[in-house]
Amino acid sequence: MTVQADDIDLMKRIHRHDQQAFRLLYQQYGKAAYSLAYRVLQNTTQAEEVTQDAFMKVWQQQTRWDPDKGQLRNWLLTITHFTAIDRLRRERRQPNLHPESIEDMEEMLSSRSDSLWQDDTVLRMLIQQLPAEQVALIDLAFFRGMSHSEIAAETRLPLGTVKTRLRSGLQRLRELWVETTKLPTLQS
Repeated sequence: MTVQADDIDLMKRIHRHDQQAFRLLYQQYGKAAYSLAYRVLQNTTQAEEVTQDAFMKVWQQQTRWDPDKGQLRNWLLTITHFTAIDRLRRERRQPNLHPESIEDMEEMLSSRSDSLWQDDTVLRMLIQQLPAEQVALIDLAFFRGMSHSEIAAETRLPLGTVKTRLRSGLQRLRELWVETTKLPTLQS
């Protein structure tokens, strides 16, 4: 059985509220989720809470994984990332991230699995093909968790310019990703 097939089976069991399957899911992906939450929050207690919240969303079926749209690990990390950012926004504080750029994230990425590492390596390579102003805005939005308004204030760009550059950058990144990975496009 492939990893994807194992993940599909695991998620089917979780949707039937199989507690053993949920424990397996946490054993497989809990450390990566906690590491990401801690990176965003810089607080062990909050990172633990966010990790638990993210996994509870899966258990309570507030969101469902579609294996045709990506790997289970990436989906769980996305839920964790957004949960951590939501926590920061509720507390009205900014992520306390180190000021590295997208290119300097190799240390964090090296702790991930080989398949995710390959995806991240490809993503970093593709991001480097974007114009510098788009890369900077993507970094602020997705790696530092800033809202469009916060980015506009930080960069002193008009809000419409921020939104347009982000949208254009993400659309181009999606096109490059599809060309590189030969995956079908997702509808916007």
